[in-house]
Amino acid sequence: MPGQKAAEQDRPQRIILITGCSSGIGAAAARTLRGRDWRVFATARRAEDVERLRAAGFESLLLDYEDAASIEEAAAAVLERTGGRLDALFNNGAYAIPGALEDMPTAALRQLFEANFLGWHTLTRAVLPAMRRQGAGRIVQCSSILGFIGMPYRGAYNASKFALEGYSDTLRLELGGSGIHVSLIEPGPIATRFTENALENFLRIIGQDGIAASVHREAYEKRVARMQAGEKSLFKLPARAVVKQVVHAVEAPRPKARYWITVPTVAMAVAKRLLPTRALDRVLTRAARSEE
Repeated sequence: MPGQKAAEQDRPQRIILITGCSSGIGAAAARTLRGRDWRVFATARRAEDVERLRAAGFESLLLDYEDAASIEEAAAAVLERTGGRLDALFNNGAYAIPGALEDMPTAALRQLFEANFLGWHTLTRAVLPAMRRQGAGRIVQCSSILGFIGMPYRGAYNASKFALEGYSDTLRLELGGSGIHVSLIEPGPIATRFTENALENFLRIIGQDGIAASVHREAYEKRVARMQAGEKSLFKLPARAVVKQVVHAVEAPRPKARYWITVPTVAMAVAKRLLPTRALDRVLTRAARSEE
């Protein structure tokens, strides 16, 4: 309709800040939303990735979740360039350190929480006042199937994503009536560099000496072989499957609180609702053993 088209043309360009855009989900989201006429601020934690994003035509800034100063500086720069406006934030970009919790150094767990959880809080707090002033906004959090089910040898990542889920549920309630919506994206296996990075972290943090000394040595050796093979899965989807739900979360009049992505996520969400804890434990234990 002519009137509707005119209204759309008069609407200010929507603005989004996306983190973790060097590759994978963040990069795909940045490309897709720019193609939908969003003004995209695409951040990365390495200077070379920021330069590459700028060369691709993005407004890109350095943002490292483990560096509070870089978070504050990036948020301030975005708001300065936009006159204090921000329509959406997509918190994305996290890593895993595979390994049994009894083998996980506390220092490594603390650093992971900075990257996977605490930095997200710092950034969210930095942009919320702008969304409050404009009376609208979207905060989209990239969680995981491992944000609501526990799996052996994934405890560090599990803990950070469980924390994010509780945080986001509480934030959604606290922002009720403000016009600011909070959504959780919960993917299962997605074809990104996640496994490659996880293997690198495992060998760096646990290491060959840790593997040799651990009671979990046999399981570790099998998991290393599986990760080296790319953790193949019949249910692994491309990053665009996640981006489709991100688009809904930032554009739909009534975004969902949760978006389940991939067959395993849907299956485990249903199983968690229906099965007693011990029965679910058996399912998850068998699933973990099938990967060895």
